[in-house]
Amino acid sequence: MEAWLLFSLAAAFLQNLRNSLQKSINSVLSTSGAAYTRFVFGLPLAVLYWIVLRSYDTQPLDWGIEFMGYAALGGVAQVLAMWFLLRSFALKSFVVGTAYSKTETFQTAIFTILILGEAVTGITFVAILISFIGVCFLSLAKMTVNPREFLFSWANKGALMGLANGVFLGISAVSYRGAALSLGGESALLAASATLLAALIIQTAVLTAYLYYCEKGELTKVWQNKGKGALVGLASMLGSVGWFTAMTLQNAAYVRAVGQVELIFTFLTSTLIFREKITSYEILGTVLIVGGIMVLLLV
Repeated sequence: MEAWLLFSLAAAFLQNLRNSLQKSINSVLSTSGAAYTRFVFGLPLAVLYWIVLRSYDTQPLDWGIEFMGYAALGGVAQVLAMWFLLRSFALKSFVVGTAYSKTETFQTAIFTILILGEAVTGITFVAILISFIGVCFLSLAKMTVNPREFLFSWANKGALMGLANGVFLGISAVSYRGAALSLGGESALLAASATLLAALIIQTAVLTAYLYYCEKGELTKVWQNKGKGALVGLASMLGSVGWFTAMTLQNAAYVRAVGQVELIFTFLTSTLIFREKITSYEILGTVLIVGGIMVLLLV
């Protein structure tokens, strides 16, 4: 099995774990505060990871304007993606917003072509489409949605916020790959670590300023819950190592397509641990996601 695929699968599993841990802290922190724990507690770990890797690999890296531009674009885009998705929830458009945000993989493929000039074949788009349909089945399986409302909801605010979330997630994924590749060098681990460190510094600074000026007292609450926050940060940082390394090794569209397996991990957690009833839509969604990934890997 190729290294990028192993990193993608591990990242998807760790992201599911992080989301579960984050839910436990949502009761005492705001949504923005809970999201902030990913960055502020993940940053020291990313610094340590970078120091360890750098102690074994001292090859020169190109810390130029291209790297800084890509890293800044990716970091800010990821924060904006989170804001747009939370905004769609605030508009009481959870189902529609989430479903439209799942266009991220399509949009990543488009930005891969536009920003990096990397080819995405027609077969790849077919594979992404198959897994996307599976994601929709899993996402909507246990939600009551009026089909007509969903199909014709693309212009409402919740849908537009979801689409914007997908846009910025796609931009961030492609930008992170661009940043890592611009560094040069032979070590994907080192390049990915440098990109992760730069992104986390930017994101921590942006969200610290936001919480300080817009959510008074939230920074104090985050520190008061540093135990749980540290666990979120650990899972998030380890997951990010997987994503960033995979995207350094492989086309970002491929990585994000494989990353949709995260929903299968979520489905298995709810089924095996919480003993929730399995629906035919969930089974079909799981089969389609796996099928799409298999088609992608056989390209």
